[in-house]
Formats: sequence, structure tokens, C-alpha cells
Amino acid sequence: MKISKEFRWEMGHRLPLHQGPCRNVHGHSYRMFVELEGEPMETGMIIDFSDLSLLIKPIIEELDHSFLCSEDDKELIEFLKRMNLKYTVVKYFATVENICKDLFERIKKKILESNLSNIKNLTVRIHETPNAYAEYSGVLKP
Repeated sequence: MKISKEFRWEMGHRLPLHQGPCRNVHGHSYRMFVELEGEPMETGMIIDFSDLSLLIKPIIEELDHSFLCSEDDKELIEFLKRMNLKYTVVKYFATVENICKDLFERIKKKILESNLSNIKNLTVRIHETPNAYAEYSGVLKP
């Protein structure tokens, strides 16, 4: 059995090594689909959708209306600090592929910490634009 829930947030980023327009500071309206596969519990649910939202909410709150930038983008980080703007520093360049893998790992950790042993597989799909997305899937427990 599979279930899925959608989450949305607004976030800025840039790709400083890119030769195209994404080198510039810009933002997107992100949509993320979290798909869980497993066996329903005695309640008949894999997980209550409101409980899933509680697991994901802190991640979305950190990113929403934030600027996501690589720790290597020192000048931009200094600017964001000086302007007292909301930002999140990560160890990677903020491509949708890297963001997707990072959020997969964060969500996986939260599910494992919650002892939701009935959930076997996780898929995270992030739409950066209405017609472009990255997807990352994996087994939660061997």
C-alpha cells in the first residue's frame, strides 16, 4: 500500500557554478510529494496524514521564505547576514536533485526516530517548477 502527501514552500537559491540564468539569485514555488509504502497499522492507516504533516512541518518551516545557499558561497552568505535575511546554509549547491536527496535523508531520519516500523519505502519528489522535478527513493530498513 502507498500513500502520498503534498507540501509547498517558497524558497530562493542560486547556482554559482552554472553558466546559465540560474547563476543569478532567484526563487521558486516548491512542491514536494512524500510517498510512503508499507502495511497499514491496526488503525487501517500507514500513518495518519496529520502525523505525517507534524514530521515534515519543521523542515518546511526552516526552508519557507528562506534563501538556500552552499557553504562555499561565502560572499552571498555575508550579504544575507548583513541584510538580516532568512537563509539556510547547506553543504551542496542548491540544485533540485541535491535538495531532493537532502530532504529524503531528513524525512527518513524522522520516520526512523518515530519507530514507524510498518513503513518500508520512502519516495520524495520535489517540483522546482510546474513541469520539472527530481525524485529520490529508498528503503527505510533492510
